[in-house]
Amino acid sequence: MYMENISDTLTLYNGAKIPGLGFGVWQISPLHTAKCVKMAIRAGYRNIDTAEGYMNEKGVGEGVRQAMDEYGLRREDIFVSTKLWNDNRGYDKAMKAFEVSLKKLGLEYLDLYLIHWPAVSRWHDDWREINRSTWRAFEELYRDGRIKAIGVSNFLAHHVQALTEDGDIKPMVNQIEYHPGFGQVKSAEYCQANGIVVEAWSPLGSGGVLKNGELNRIAKKYNKSAAQICIRWLLQKNIVPLPKSTHERYIMENADVFDFALSEEDMASIDRLPYCGGMMFDPDSARS
Repeated sequence: MYMENISDTLTLYNGAKIPGLGFGVWQISPLHTAKCVKMAIRAGYRNIDTAEGYMNEKGVGEGVRQAMDEYGLRREDIFVSTKLWNDNRGYDKAMKAFEVSLKKLGLEYLDLYLIHWPAVSRWHDDWREINRSTWRAFEELYRDGRIKAIGVSNFLAHHVQALTEDGDIKPMVNQIEYHPGFGQVKSAEYCQANGIVVEAWSPLGSGGVLKNGELNRIAKKYNKSAAQICIRWLLQKNIVPLPKSTHERYIMENADVFDFALSEEDMASIDRLPYCGGMMFDPDSARS
């Protein structure tokens, strides 16, 4: 069953609802973040994603509060997530970093808190203990009701499996780079098979995939943009896309993806695309 409206949600295994289309703010200047968040909420987005490392949590909070005031929304109408940066791994640092992020956002609670990157064996002999210690803080904050859901970001399948074995609470979300030409199929399938919702950062491949000829051929067929095809492709995989834009036209266009469905043939064609843009980050080798 595909999403039929921007207000549709996916249900996390703990019962919490996450809007199936989100708005990302990676690489948006702190000076412009509030304005962009407010535009996104006006366009219908209810899932706003940021991170400590993006340096724009304050702007996200300002945009959320302004939108609530102007559009008559309640706090529970907007799903806000942020992420813990690598420098703050470990129980004590994570607990302090959470308070700093919450203060910058100006919110009483978070809807979703993610470990931004896994500690990995290439750089940390005790990588499992580092991730476990960090996760212990997340579990405590979740049990205390400070966070409605907890999860991870950029975790490959074996990282998720290890954390699940070492922790008490299984991650509810894994946010990974996923776009045409770079679909992290193994990690996504592992998570979905284990009841973990997958989000896609950089769903447009940092803009690079939008020049791909095959993608534009398919876009022309549906009278849509290449960006809309990327987003629809992810929605039909039950992956939550987090497109980012600073232009109101594109913010609105990226949300206009519910009046068509890609055929199985076109889905498969997009699945087969070679690398054509994006970061292709490998957490097992990247310095994190």
